[in-house]
Amino acid sequence: MTLYSQADSNIRRTWFLVSGFLIFIIFLGWLFSYLLDSPVILIIAVIISVSMSFGSYWYSDKLVLAKTKAQPIKKEDNPELYRLVENLCITAGIPLPRIYILPEEQPNAFATGRDKDHAVIAVTVGLLEKLERAELEGVIAHELSHIGNKDMLLQTMTVILVGTIAMVSNLFLRVSFYGGMGKRDSKGNSGIILLILGLVAAILAPLAASMIRLAISRKREFLADASGALLTRYPEGLARALEKITSDQTPINRVDNSVAHLFIASPFRGKQSKKWFTKLFLTHPPVEERIKVLRGMKI
Repeated sequence: MTLYSQADSNIRRTWFLVSGFLIFIIFLGWLFSYLLDSPVILIIAVIISVSMSFGSYWYSDKLVLAKTKAQPIKKEDNPELYRLVENLCITAGIPLPRIYILPEEQPNAFATGRDKDHAVIAVTVGLLEKLERAELEGVIAHELSHIGNKDMLLQTMTVILVGTIAMVSNLFLRVSFYGGMGKRDSKGNSGIILLILGLVAAILAPLAASMIRLAISRKREFLADASGALLTRYPEGLARALEKITSDQTPINRVDNSVAHLFIASPFRGKQSKKWFTKLFLTHPPVEERIKVLRGMKI
């Protein structure tokens, strides 16, 4: 498989998942609106969910940087890192992002920001100390690929979709238990069956939506790997970096579940289960799969 075909394949799979997400929301909205005889509920849920997500879209980078205690650096603070990022940005054709350093010994990195003109790349002290130049270049190229591929926008969109599903499901459950069930009695047994199906859907829909969001996140990691390798023309550099990052057992202190998905590899150390069911809830693809794909690529 070539780098180009891997990137194209991941793009197609990601948008297939997003399309499925939208169809899922439309179906769920139709079902709940039919059962409750109230299409207004769906409209209200969408408005509230989008409003809540709007703030996180505009201020997500500031929240993440504050949570992780990342500190901005200037070119004179680390000229070598700045030159590496600048050169890769020129190759990728994107503006130079702001560069931050996390005071953490665990080797890791992430990118955030709402678009390429307001992007941030953050690396840990441990990453700078423990990786060779080719490996560090692979990591930076991966994070720049997230920026170039507009992953932050896609991520924000999926957050809005998940929020919408959760909000609609919650409203349906509340209305059903506080007066909505009486309206369904007139429909007879078929109405009761539909209501039961609606209740089941309302309970399971947020879980299904979260699984779809995580699946999209994992696909974007594969795409960023492929795009980053294409940028450096050296997939082995990123493959070796992933091996070093995930084998390092140094704990990280300023990261929780709300930002863990942003990192190039899960910041939570420990042996991850390889069972298929557990993989559905991972924020990152298994590193063994990522390395295998990288080393199977041809330029």
